[in-house]
Amino acid sequence: MNKILGTFVSEGISIGKIQTLPEAIRVTNDLVNDREAEVRRYEEATQKAKKLTEALINKTKDDAAKEILEIHMMMFEDLDYVETIKSNIMDNGYNAQYAVKEAGNVLSQMFLNMDDEYMQARSADVIDISDTIIKVLAGQGSLDYFEPAIFVGTDIMPSQLVELDPEIILGFAFTEGAVNSHSGIVARNMSIPMVCQLHVDLRGYDGMQGIVDGKAGLLIVDPDEVTLKTYERKIQEQKEFQTMLAELKGKADETEDGRTLKINANIGKPEDLPKVLENDAAGIGLFRSEFLYLDCNDYPTEEQQFLAYKKVAEGMNGKVVVVRTLDIGADKTVPYFNLPEEHNPALGYRAIRICLDRQDLFKTQLRAILRASAYGNIAIMTPMIISLEEVLEVKRILAEVKADLDRDNIPYNRGIMLGVMIETPAAVLISDKLAEEVDFFSVGTNDLTQYTLACDRENQKLKFDKHHLAILRMLKIIVDNAHKHNTKVSICGELGADLDLTEYYLAIGLDAVSVSAPAVLKVRNKVRSLNYAEIMKKYKPL
Repeated sequence: MNKILGTFVSEGISIGKIQTLPEAIRVTNDLVNDREAEVRRYEEATQKAKKLTEALINKTKDDAAKEILEIHMMMFEDLDYVETIKSNIMDNGYNAQYAVKEAGNVLSQMFLNMDDEYMQARSADVIDISDTIIKVLAGQGSLDYFEPAIFVGTDIMPSQLVELDPEIILGFAFTEGAVNSHSGIVARNMSIPMVCQLHVDLRGYDGMQGIVDGKAGLLIVDPDEVTLKTYERKIQEQKEFQTMLAELKGKADETEDGRTLKINANIGKPEDLPKVLENDAAGIGLFRSEFLYLDCNDYPTEEQQFLAYKKVAEGMNGKVVVVRTLDIGADKTVPYFNLPEEHNPALGYRAIRICLDRQDLFKTQLRAILRASAYGNIAIMTPMIISLEEVLEVKRILAEVKADLDRDNIPYNRGIMLGVMIETPAAVLISDKLAEEVDFFSVGTNDLTQYTLACDRENQKLKFDKHHLAILRMLKIIVDNAHKHNTKVSICGELGADLDLTEYYLAIGLDAVSVSAPAVLKVRNKVRSLNYAEIMKKYKPL
């Protein structure tokens, strides 16, 4: 028996035979004489790669996988990517495979160096489409497996994952990869156990029995009888736990003695709505509207945005939908925005700073949100606020947009709620003043932790401590200041689903958390297992 410890990606346990995925094609720098012919070979391969990707889009039933592959279809035609490949061939004489690989590596590294998780995921996309083109150039076929297996290897790209029949995927274990990779997102959406960063050679295990323990980040090869029986029991417990969670649908988000902590869900697109409904979230606490911009080749129109917001508002049937206004800039770069390069983009021209500077852009989005508010319970939230003056300016612009709609006799919710994100120390320290002007706060704990600890959250050499005492104290300050003015407070993001902090959230009087849709019922289960009176004995005085 061999126990190999790695990193958690997707929860769950599976037992089955191990199947090694093929390694990437070896690409060498063989120079070519007929460079124009090589460009044509690349272009033909790209067209075939696009047809393969389109076939995968039509094949998959998973919305997240389909969304990723649709991004790939756009990236095949990205001008920077295409021109870099052609330049590699025409100027340097590279063969098509090497030209594609080099262009993919350069752009992938550029994305990887960004702080934002969404943009980092683009790094994997560039490598994925490059690998697809290289496979076509090398005449390599698709992945054809027919028996259920735990698939192991270096990593798997989303397009490869979709090629596999979901019915035969028992689990994944990789030597590389990352928690926030697109393949990780798809694995979580498909409830496939997955571990990464095992840092050992996994070749040679084909046909052997294995166990993947996603939560423990563990791959066990050739388990002994005792271990096998233990994990068979855990799988049964896992099924029973999921059945129990399903029974919580329709139940209240409250402790056993009646204290409420609302549990909302986060989304990026209307396509995420089914998961929110399936997991019975109290509402949508964070609609990341920037995804509508990131997935377009030009500024989305007012009508495009209106239809997206309207679809979600109607789908939630009266439950709150908090739309965060455009949070672009810094590492979330969009070519058509023509944003300037900055030495320190995390502290630069981004989010509300862009919106207040480019007010036509901001007004277009506000008009779309307000129009959609006539079809459901929509609220507006602005990111990266650091001053009272910014909030007052937002309110002034919002009033202008409302006046325009009134003039055009366009209906909207006149009592629409306005909130701000608290994600900088400055916002924490003036949260009492901000609370006088808005209806709610949402704490962005990733950025708040980063700015408070002066710690890059993507730097593996640094300890990004979300449980740091300074952060916990800040949360209490925010809640206390907000409640003095009847302003509600939520936490959005991963920390909201941290079950080790649920008691603390109740103790300080937090009103809500907003988490990924699959985490909603787990948090609800935690809340319902607690007793508020007992928590207050434990945490008094805070």
